[in-house]
Amino acid sequence: MSAVENFDKRDIDARLAEGFPFTDRRHNRFHLEMPFGLINDPNGLAYHNGWHIFYQWNPFGCAHKNKSWAHTKTRDFCTYSVPQLALWPSDAHDKDGCYSGCAAEEDGRLRVLYTCNAKDAEGNRSSVQRFGTYTKASGMVKKEEIIIDGPPPGFTAYFRDPYLFERDGVRYLIIGAQTEEERGCVLIYRETADGWVYRGELKTQLKDFGYMWECPNLLSFGDYDVLLFCPQGVPARAYDRQNLYQSGYIAGHASMDAMEMLMHGRFKELDHGFDFYAPQVVTHEGRHILIGWMGMPDREDDYPTRAEGWMHSLTLPRVLTLRQGHIFSEPVHELKALRHRETERTLEAGQTSHFETELFDLTELLLDIEVGEAYTVALELVYGAEKLVFRYNRLEQVMTIDRTKMRQGGRGTRIFKLYVDHTLSLRIYVDR
Repeated sequence: MSAVENFDKRDIDARLAEGFPFTDRRHNRFHLEMPFGLINDPNGLAYHNGWHIFYQWNPFGCAHKNKSWAHTKTRDFCTYSVPQLALWPSDAHDKDGCYSGCAAEEDGRLRVLYTCNAKDAEGNRSSVQRFGTYTKASGMVKKEEIIIDGPPPGFTAYFRDPYLFERDGVRYLIIGAQTEEERGCVLIYRETADGWVYRGELKTQLKDFGYMWECPNLLSFGDYDVLLFCPQGVPARAYDRQNLYQSGYIAGHASMDAMEMLMHGRFKELDHGFDFYAPQVVTHEGRHILIGWMGMPDREDDYPTRAEGWMHSLTLPRVLTLRQGHIFSEPVHELKALRHRETERTLEAGQTSHFETELFDLTELLLDIEVGEAYTVALELVYGAEKLVFRYNRLEQVMTIDRTKMRQGGRGTRIFKLYVDHTLSLRIYVDR
């Protein structure tokens, strides 16, 4: 049976409705998850009479197959509508997957733009870019015109993840690509009266920086531009790039005339944690709000919920700001509405504090640790047999997150540079 024949929106939506609210101990409560199937990229964030969040989803299992889009809506990032199946493979163009894209309000409608993936009998890939319109009444995306019928000459069919942006009243899209020499890059198209016209590769000063760039976003912060993207094939280093694939940015000036990121700085990671990939940003009323996939491609064996038929989450939404060429992020202020009880503790070095189990299940920890003249400071969070350790080396200015004493899920450590003057401030969300 083909993937196209498997999709029954009515049946899938009914199963989703039965799956909420979550009762399973492993499910998070304030991160977006699904009761069954595999989540990956958030791929359509937009504001249209409320916040709309589309994301990649395989409703039939935990393999990277049957790529469809789920949809949910929120007004406060605290409560969400029950997700529904919104877009799925249904014709020759996208029979092997509705890959990532974006969403935007246009003339009072909620439009989506996505990559159609199809393979022939020999496994040769075809990637085209297509618009659609989401309607509340149907709860689904009506597929419309194909605007780009394949990559330009010199590039492979690894050509995906279109993202819309504007410059001086003109609409553009940026898309992840790979050259025939297997070099990662991003390409720019401009909207004209005659359709979408290829403008060229957006050049950067990055050399030998991966074989594929995915999930690009181009953002404006005042006079500066930031190119977000996910390079694949970049080797790990001592204090960064420790995940299989990276998510990061360069800050500079994006010239649509020169087709170049001018005067940009080095590539910096957005997140130094274990599970973060494929972020997308929506800009509304001056805020750049980012949501990422809390997972990592090709590392599915690390996730114990796979045996239960579901896997992965989306990150909490974060607001981005740019200061001196660096992106800073913090959770959206709306999440403060989740707070309903406060407990304050003061500890001296070597002391232990115990919290009630119910309190610690769903918790936001705001920690200020006085570093002083200590060589190393450490914080241990212990839950039964589980132990998570945060360790800061003041002299080397190195932060370590240590999961080697965790029994459930992924383990390992992440080590990164972090400058702390006198106080190490940590904001930790515990979600089941």
